[in-house]
Amino acid sequence: MNILITINKKYLKQLNILLNSIQYSNAKEKVLILSCGTGGGHNSAAKAIQENLIDSGIETDFIEYLDIVDPSIRNKVNKLYISSTKENGKVFKVVYKLGEIYQKTNLKSPVYALNFLNKKRLYKYILDNNYKYIITTHLFAAQSLTAIKKEHNIKFMAVATDYVCIPFWEETNPDYFVIPSTELKEDFKNKGIPEEKLLPLGIPTAKTYREDYDKNKYKEKLKFDVNEKYVLILTGSMGFGNITDMIKKLREEIKDVNFIISCGHNQELLDTLKKQYKHAKNMIILPFTNKISEYMKASDIILSKPGGLTTTEIATLRKPFIHTMPIPGCENYNANFFSKRKMTIKCNKIEEVVKSTKKLLKDETLQNQMIENQEKYIRKDTCDKITDIVIREIQ
Repeated sequence: MNILITINKKYLKQLNILLNSIQYSNAKEKVLILSCGTGGGHNSAAKAIQENLIDSGIETDFIEYLDIVDPSIRNKVNKLYISSTKENGKVFKVVYKLGEIYQKTNLKSPVYALNFLNKKRLYKYILDNNYKYIITTHLFAAQSLTAIKKEHNIKFMAVATDYVCIPFWEETNPDYFVIPSTELKEDFKNKGIPEEKLLPLGIPTAKTYREDYDKNKYKEKLKFDVNEKYVLILTGSMGFGNITDMIKKLREEIKDVNFIISCGHNQELLDTLKKQYKHAKNMIILPFTNKISEYMKASDIILSKPGGLTTTEIATLRKPFIHTMPIPGCENYNANFFSKRKMTIKCNKIEEVVKSTKKLLKDETLQNQMIENQEKYIRKDTCDKITDIVIREIQ
């Protein structure tokens, strides 16, 4: 009995994973996770769920929805999304506002009509690969699955990756709808999602963000000076925003820190910054990297655009951070949700970013308050809870 009492929780979890693996290793039940690459957050959430399901012994495949429909369309859709975010997101803002207006009508959207056309191809893929349960982190796939569900007996779960009910989610009919917070229930209900479907479990993040860590150990791993301050600037997977002007102002007014800039897939931004700061000793300029979580752990504070997934990853790490200028639309809602609960500082202008960065670097009380509120509002067990539901459903 005494031996059992001393077993670390970590080993209990590993034992649970092993038992699940034994239980499901010979099972034929397969799970399909669908997403879409309009921004990196949807795919990251999908991969986090896949990681957890596989760790639990459940055979799980992740694929981008448009690769099933027509691979040639995927790049076009993703490029269209990137184009809409240029010039501070002017086009995206208009499109999002039109979606909110359309949401108030009882008419099916043109977006639903397009995804309705893809139902036969998607259903054939599900049958051909013997999937028993489907999860989607993107609206497009959820709309197509809803059309399939009207004619065939399929089960699927939708997972929201923003802190708002975005336009057209009300056109979907999942068995379960995972939303980021209990406090968003009314928003989703008011948009037409039945309350009994809503599961306020949070936004899923990868295991690397949920594990305990030592900041200084990651500084040493990345060959940083543990006695110096590091400010990480995240621009999103697409490298969005007027970053060059913001960095210039930050460097002019804050002299005693190191800046790490993640450029995502924005090659133009990467080239510009490398040329501009070729000889700057306190500048670390990163291309897209799969090790961004290590830089996040090693940083003292983070500046980030308010993407739903990235924001949740930062808060899951329990890091003091600042929200920089959002892409108009759902990112405004994300920033508002976090700032109202004092988990971040929301900034709409470069001058505000500089002022807030100065303050946050010096104010440890404010840093600790942010972390305490992140612990209060942001869950770490989202993937585990989703896995529990999937196991129950496929049994």
